[in-house]
Amino acid sequence: MIVKKHIEFILDGKIHRIEFGNLKPSTTVLNYLRSFDNHKGVKEGCAEGDCGACTVVLASLDEKGKLSFEAIDSCLVFLPMIHGKQLITVENLSIKEKGERQLHSVQKSMVIHNGSQCGYCTPGIVMSTFALYKNHTKPSLDVVLDSLTGNLCRCTGYNSIIKAAQQACQHNGKDQYSYTEEQICKTLSTIKEDKVDIELEGEGQKYFLPASIQSALQLMQENPEALIVSGATDIALRQTKKREHFPVIIGLSAIDEVREYSENDEQLIFGAGMSMEKVKLLSKHKLPALYQMLSVFGSLQIRNLATLGGNIGSASPIGDSLPLLFAYNASVNLLDSEGKKRTIPIEDFITGYRQTLLKKNELIVSVCIPKPSQDITISSYKVSRRKDLDISTVSAAFSLKMNTDGIVEDIMLVYGGMAAKTQKAIKAGEYLKGKIWSLKNIEHAMSIIEDEFTPLTDARSDASTRRIAASNLLLKFFSETHSA
Repeated sequence: MIVKKHIEFILDGKIHRIEFGNLKPSTTVLNYLRSFDNHKGVKEGCAEGDCGACTVVLASLDEKGKLSFEAIDSCLVFLPMIHGKQLITVENLSIKEKGERQLHSVQKSMVIHNGSQCGYCTPGIVMSTFALYKNHTKPSLDVVLDSLTGNLCRCTGYNSIIKAAQQACQHNGKDQYSYTEEQICKTLSTIKEDKVDIELEGEGQKYFLPASIQSALQLMQENPEALIVSGATDIALRQTKKREHFPVIIGLSAIDEVREYSENDEQLIFGAGMSMEKVKLLSKHKLPALYQMLSVFGSLQIRNLATLGGNIGSASPIGDSLPLLFAYNASVNLLDSEGKKRTIPIEDFITGYRQTLLKKNELIVSVCIPKPSQDITISSYKVSRRKDLDISTVSAAFSLKMNTDGIVEDIMLVYGGMAAKTQKAIKAGEYLKGKIWSLKNIEHAMSIIEDEFTPLTDARSDASTRRIAASNLLLKFFSETHSA
């Protein structure tokens, strides 16, 4: 079998080829860029995807063969993950015309509106705004705010930055990248056209980049100790914050099959490697509760990296997507190295604290969500100290079906942050089933919920607060559905 020993991507308008050797394959894009004298604009602020000072933009080929521009946190991205893409930094935005340096429209707007003070966060803000510029013309305020949520500015007000973004995004995304897009697309197509596996080695680490699910499963069988990496938003932190060394990594970022979407009359099928932002956009009109939940999932930079399969596979008891996937009666599709398939309801798939039924030789390849009938109401809630970019203290998702007399025919109450895993409030649900959807019955169910769980006390909250929050979320759901 033909195997490549290098990765290629475009930077500064040229193909960069890395064979590693003296460079660790899991080197982050941030640290790689900082090694160059002419790419110091990208900054390390937190090294965990919270501050956005390291934001860069990746341009990659979409389904139509056009360029898609995405802002990402470069501190969370391993170099092999940008194979076959164009890496754009703040140094690439301005151009020389007639011997003079001309700022990009985004940079000009930042200057006009005094959007920078100390300047440390400015390159990241500019790159987030550049991605907004390439993807939206005359965006709404909500879209602008969402694009900047992942960027922390420590010394200025955000109004000037928001005004700069609004002014810049009036030009249909036209700039120097518009004129070079055709050539960049050809180059990226050439890099990716052979679709062969890549094997990288350096500094005591092996990094496999399979081109297909079958190759990935074979590599997993041959390397049972390997760490499987999808979006890397969790794994990268283990390297950057805990200084862990991963001897063998199998990355799934080059497998197109796990990013496919399809639907039929009964269900929606999301590829496990699909980014949370893509899932969000696809669910807007089909699964509105999922869209609303993902609107406060991390930041845009993180959603462009994090994958649905990774969020499920991590099995975190405070994973934002899990309670809602329970409420939607989602299932995970698994495939093993022998070609055997399994479909498991998500509530059965997650067995304990960061534990699942996934076997060593299996991958999550897709997630199926049945299309809810119109007589079912599904909602999701999250309690956290901040609205954006914060981990849940308690989360909940509810599914309710009532008859025309206001009697509960079916109900599901699911909580995150209340136990070692995402868990249903079974006793409270059983109490409400068959009863009138009334405040009196809800208040009794709330008391059941407070007794049904034994949550932990930790740095985020004490156990009693979690119990109160969990019961109050049911009251909130009632208040929204009772008045509807």
